[in-house]
Amino acid sequence: MAEEKKEQLKLHHLQPAPGSKKERIRVGRGEGGRRGKTAGRGTKGLKARNTLRPGFEGGQTPLSMRIPKLPGFNNPNKEEFAIVNLAALDVFDKGAEVTPEELRGRGLIRHRGRVKVLAQGDLDKALTVKAHAFSAAARAKIEKAGGTVEVIE
Repeated sequence: MAEEKKEQLKLHHLQPAPGSKKERIRVGRGEGGRRGKTAGRGTKGLKARNTLRPGFEGGQTPLSMRIPKLPGFNNPNKEEFAIVNLAALDVFDKGAEVTPEELRGRGLIRHRGRVKVLAQGDLDKALTVKAHAFSAAARAKIEKAGGTVEVIE
């Protein structure tokens, strides 16, 4: 028996299956070839161009046009006040000192920050009211009832 010589499989023997790899077509390389000049894109029109403009959505109305144009201006630095009306100060006893901490403790204002007293309602007790801001009418009503107003910085 003659011993058959078996060839070993090596890396340089490996290759892809026939027909599995296609060579890429290089278009737009001169008018002499088959795919020169317009390079298979036809003439003019959107599909003949290289890029689309930013925000283009394929003919659908773009987002920038779908969103309503709202009037006015929103100031990002707007100072928000927690509002307290004079009618709410009725819960305090005569001669009491009303501070923002007291108001928060009783649940009359919710969020942190500065407090402003407005003049809705009536006040018939003399109170010492401390807040960051007062409307002119609220200041007048508190002083008319015999109370005092202190502005907190």
